[in-house]
Amino acid sequence: MFRIPPLVVLLNLCFVSFAQTQIVKLNIGDQSRPQDEIYLELVSRFQHNNSRPNHSNDKYDRSIYSPKSVKFSADGKKFYIQSLEGYNTSVYRSDSLKRIKVIRHSFGQEHNRLFKNNENTIFGYKYYGAPQNKNYFKGKPVESCLSHNGKYLWVSYYRRNYDKNAVSPSAVAIIDTEYDSIVRVMPTGPLPKMLAASHNNKFLAVTHWGDNTVGIIDISSDDVMDFKYIAHSVIDFQSKNNFNEPVNRDQNCSNCLRGTLFTPDNKYLLIGKMGGNGIAVVSVGDFKYQGTIVGIKRNVRHLIQDDNILYISTNKTGYVQKTDLNIMLDSFNRSPSKVNFLYKNWTSSYVGTGVRTIAKTNYKNYVFAAVNNSSELVILDAKSLSIIGKMKADSYPVGMAISPDDKYLIVTSQGRRSAGGNSVMVFEIKENTK
Repeated sequence: MFRIPPLVVLLNLCFVSFAQTQIVKLNIGDQSRPQDEIYLELVSRFQHNNSRPNHSNDKYDRSIYSPKSVKFSADGKKFYIQSLEGYNTSVYRSDSLKRIKVIRHSFGQEHNRLFKNNENTIFGYKYYGAPQNKNYFKGKPVESCLSHNGKYLWVSYYRRNYDKNAVSPSAVAIIDTEYDSIVRVMPTGPLPKMLAASHNNKFLAVTHWGDNTVGIIDISSDDVMDFKYIAHSVIDFQSKNNFNEPVNRDQNCSNCLRGTLFTPDNKYLLIGKMGGNGIAVVSVGDFKYQGTIVGIKRNVRHLIQDDNILYISTNKTGYVQKTDLNIMLDSFNRSPSKVNFLYKNWTSSYVGTGVRTIAKTNYKNYVFAAVNNSSELVILDAKSLSIIGKMKADSYPVGMAISPDDKYLIVTSQGRRSAGGNSVMVFEIKENTK
């Protein structure tokens, strides 16, 4: 552990006071400290807050509006930014770092073909206060995942624009990454966030933040019109969404299901309970909820895996943790009681409250964490989880992704209460050769 001298923190950074909140804005060329092993350098940015930037690589981009997440294509040639309030997905080339397309998540009569048999709901979900044609809407993109070896990019919608309380069925768009166009839209339950495809490309999970459930889609066909829901997994209980007045759905979400992944052997689906406690375990095949693994720091947000190592972030408590996935699941399976199975074999590192997305390099042993509260990026050694570097980020970082060749780390800063944000930072991951 180390402390960064105040002068180093302030070097080359611009701080702007906004409603008693210290807003951070980096300059192109800013670097992380220290630089003992690897370090980050801001080499480019796409932002919607300064129409007259001082650097040619600081690019004013109107399509960036509350950017929530980022995903690289399977070959690394492109990356996709989901802008929640912009109702769009922006597409950029990795080699030139130039925007090549904006995919609009807005649907009217001319898009009827995207909705198979005009489907607009699943599992008996009802609409509240919706227009006559439920499929004429704008979608708020949140997260994304790839399937079919990168052919399809799935994008979840926080809600349809007319669904003010996010209590009605939302939707997920399927984008053909060759043409970067939407080829189908499928309904979901209320407030879907995380998406995860199984490693054998048979199933896709849609995690509903809105009511403690997960929708399972059969994606075994190569034809998007053959995809269909086959299961509806309930975690603990299905919460009711009978809100008759405006409500904060970031807080009123019961278990607030978030991080989601299939285990490498495709036997289990793991879901983080951000509003509850622990990691829910669902068996693949029957898709039945088996129980919850506890003993983790509270407020689990993000789950990632590398080979057989599971890494998690815990938002409010501010930790990155790791464990051996096989050991954890073997212990869980041997336990006679799985309701709240206590598992303690975790390596932990405190990185700061508000840690959101985490990402691991593909060929090197480093983990990166976006710490929202302090507007900071933290670099950790993947084996020990010791902190080896830090740097400030544009306020307030949320999403991140690493290019397949480990060259770039892309970080989205969404902003908070109209302060900061609307920024997508492109960092080059550099090794110290001194």
